[in-house]
Amino acid sequence: MQPVSPSISLRGSLMDFHQSCVMGILNLTPDSFHDGGVWNGTAQAVERAGQMLSEGADILDLGAQSTRPGAQHVGASEEWSRLGPVLDALKKGHPEAIVSVDTFHAEVAQRALDHGADIINDVSGGDADPLMWDVVAKARAPYVMMHMQGVPASMQNAPSYDDVVEDVLQALQTKLFRAYDAGLSDVILDVGFGFGKTVAHNYQLLDGLPQFQALGCPILVGVSRKSMIQKVLDVPSEGALNGSTALHAWAVDRGAHLLRVHDVVEARQVIELHKAMRDSRTSSPQ
Repeated sequence: MQPVSPSISLRGSLMDFHQSCVMGILNLTPDSFHDGGVWNGTAQAVERAGQMLSEGADILDLGAQSTRPGAQHVGASEEWSRLGPVLDALKKGHPEAIVSVDTFHAEVAQRALDHGADIINDVSGGDADPLMWDVVAKARAPYVMMHMQGVPASMQNAPSYDDVVEDVLQALQTKLFRAYDAGLSDVILDVGFGFGKTVAHNYQLLDGLPQFQALGCPILVGVSRKSMIQKVLDVPSEGALNGSTALHAWAVDRGAHLLRVHDVVEARQVIELHKAMRDSRTSSPQ
């Protein structure tokens, strides 16, 4: 028997993760690690969004503040100036699109939700802005809670854990209970690959992903083209597609409900192939 899949309330109905979903990344920054500056114009960004939707993206994740290792904080005003015009144009051109906004500023989250965003994706898990949870709770919006050790500017200096899987699991569980007490109702969990973790930590978390199912929330995996692939294969981010696809396959097989990706077609293929394998286990012998 298949375990009951977690779900979130979205636009007044349930979004069920009985099959993994794809979240397409739309960076609106000049300095993101893979495609910074490519989609900075509103027209280009909306065109890219439409392309990802046509390729099978279930959710689009818009980010206007780089959170790569060493990234500098630009502030809420600059972040919104990058994000606002694209969000408005995207919702006008693709009103059916489910839009997540990647921000750790409550002010930006509030404005994004007012302008039609559906989900808030907070890499700080509420630590960066004490008003964030209140904003999301009042909007009754789904919230992506990520684990991060430290802050982007220095998180990769010397990450340290006693047991990375157990430590991250306990940290997310503690924060999840606090979030529920604060009024959040639909939480997606992200273990935070590359956010205050060594390469070894990242692979331990990937292998230990099934343990996070115990928290009862959808699990988001964000490994696309990251340094955990680049360093092992000795390739730049431009050469990390094949590695990303391999890790996505392992993540889905370990229970990932949502893949946050730069490359939608390849991620969608991973999910379809995994479904075929899963279905074969329950089909009658020919």
